[in-house]
Amino acid sequence: MVAKKSRYMGGFLQLVLVLGVGAVLVGAWSSSGICAAEDHPSRPNVILILTDDQGYGDLHFHGNPIIKTPNLDRLAQESVRLTDFHVDPTCSPTRAALMTGRYSCRTGVWHTIMGRSLLRRDEVTMAQLFRQAGYRTAIFGKWHLGDSFPYRPWDRGFEECLIHLGGGIGQGPDYWGNTYFSPTLCHNGTWEKHEGYCTDIFFREALKYITAHRDEPFFVYLATNAPHAPLQVEERYAQPYREAGLPDNLARFYGMITNIDENVGRLLDALKELRLEEKTILVFMTDNGTAGNGFNAGMRGKKGSMYEGGHRVPCFIRWPGRLTPRDVPGLTAHLDLLPTLMDFCDLPLPPNLKLDGITLRPYLEGEKPIPERTLVVQVNRVDHPQPWAASAVLRGPWRLIDGKELYDLRTDPGQQHHVASEHPEKVVELRRDYERWYADVSQRFGEYCELVLGAPEQNPVTLCSHDWHGEIVPWDQSQMQRGLKGQGFWAVEFAQPGRYRFELRDRPAYVSFKLPEGKARLVVEGLFDEEKPIPPGAESVVFEADLPTGKTKLEARHMAEDGSWRGFYFVVVTRVGP
Repeated sequence: MVAKKSRYMGGFLQLVLVLGVGAVLVGAWSSSGICAAEDHPSRPNVILILTDDQGYGDLHFHGNPIIKTPNLDRLAQESVRLTDFHVDPTCSPTRAALMTGRYSCRTGVWHTIMGRSLLRRDEVTMAQLFRQAGYRTAIFGKWHLGDSFPYRPWDRGFEECLIHLGGGIGQGPDYWGNTYFSPTLCHNGTWEKHEGYCTDIFFREALKYITAHRDEPFFVYLATNAPHAPLQVEERYAQPYREAGLPDNLARFYGMITNIDENVGRLLDALKELRLEEKTILVFMTDNGTAGNGFNAGMRGKKGSMYEGGHRVPCFIRWPGRLTPRDVPGLTAHLDLLPTLMDFCDLPLPPNLKLDGITLRPYLEGEKPIPERTLVVQVNRVDHPQPWAASAVLRGPWRLIDGKELYDLRTDPGQQHHVASEHPEKVVELRRDYERWYADVSQRFGEYCELVLGAPEQNPVTLCSHDWHGEIVPWDQSQMQRGLKGQGFWAVEFAQPGRYRFELRDRPAYVSFKLPEGKARLVVEGLFDEEKPIPPGAESVVFEADLPTGKTKLEARHMAEDGSWRGFYFVVVTRVGP
């Protein structure tokens, strides 16, 4: 079990504060397997709410003069508020860091597509740690860390899973034709139709789960896909903002947040009715800076930016009777939530697990200030990261952007005037921190997270161009509908030797769609390369091959008469025999 607080913190903060970055050893793995809940009767429940593309300024509580968020405002007033809290500038990386307590790029996740949103198989997740400790675990909403074995949430510690696939409803891997209204969702691996608006569904099903397990310790990860585009919401939510003079897109964006706010209110009321308020740690945060074009609390940048507006977000931690509502300044990050919850909930850890975050428990429970530390944010929306590109080094009030621009937020919170020439020693110091960090986290950058084929845990597997490695990656169904001519390969691993069947398609197997004329070519690097004509009216082209176990690259090409090609958007791979 995890040691007492003083021992848990010992050495850990020293390493973080001296090095600024890097990893630490924390805790010990329980040798007796899953712990009985009765052994820890005082363990709190945990509900972690993560909204998608809602920025720091997309709350009335943070000074937005137009948006209406009375329930989130109430939650903020009842919470410890981390006022300098940071995440990654885009969604999959934030989710990877949140689930592991480790820098996202260390875990193999530094993009939202391109095979770089898959959480490495050897990473340990928050859900696994809660489950190991005897908690019930559930996810409702957005996962975005892999859609096939061994990357699915039910492979990573979640017992109950109700999710969309890919990075959002309507993206390539998701159920074809889905919208935010009455979507077909993946429930523990099976597609199921659900009635209602997506956010309402996720909160409704989460409340059912909480009610059913109110007498057991539970961890519920409630990760909405809203207010991420497409901006689909009932008119009754958008119309008041449109009438207030906002453009349609912003009115819809704010309307989606207002709907989230209503659901948060229902959740707060339900916890009170179930007498779970004082037994439950409730965390609210968002996954990156705003995707809207409204109020941004004076910050520069938005989603995808290395400037403050791209990665500084709200984080409220509510635990009535245990945590006194107040502002807690000082640099904190998504990396810190796992060690903090582990500390509060007495979770065991594997003996050699290295975390990049720190436990915030001493600073949430008392008035002790958060020590000065260095954090790094980098926007790696490429297949292969490069040092310094779109980076921010954070230390106290200082921000070093791309290794060149230096800002002091005390006098320039909007990051309009960089002062590198006035503080060359600070530039040198922060560059040194970054170089040490990059040398540490980049050690596995040359690896792929292979999609596993032919494993007994999932056979067949549907590959989607969302996970191609390539320059042009069709990741959304709308791109596939207009025939985007992307090229790329899947990094794959054949789990067992045997005969494999490959069904090349431009739509999922349950959708009828005739392929354009041309030829189909299947390339399994170093193992198989075959071409055949596409029959008139065909919906798929099938290849079979005897293949050994191992890692390789797979391409499914639609060949034109002039020799040019684009990739098929889907390939269904089935191990059909030994």
